[in-house]
Amino acid sequence: MYNILLAFVLLLIGMYSLVIAKNIIMSLISFNVIQAAVIMLFLDITSLDKSEVPIILHHVHDMVDPLPQAMMLTTIVVGSAITALILMMSIKIFHYFGTLDWKEIIERNI
Repeated sequence: MYNILLAFVLLLIGMYSLVIAKNIIMSLISFNVIQAAVIMLFLDITSLDKSEVPIILHHVHDMVDPLPQAMMLTTIVVGSAITALILMMSIKIFHYFGTLDWKEIIERNI
């Protein structure tokens, strides 16, 4: 129960910081916090009580389903690649505009 509550708190913190973010890097960090909260929530919802890892074969009654874990590992890898791409794009944006502030970039682009 506490893990679900922690995931919701992290999700709310990430969304709030995304709304008030004035910087591209702060927006990226907010997206990463939201991603971590969603991964925590998904893994906690799909886990069973008193389930064990299916590696040990003696006296195992309930086994953990490895599919949600594999999906979340794929999500982490894709999120890391997108984070690296956004960081490289933010370097290019900084070289072009001289700032990473959203408001200044939008004003200069219009």
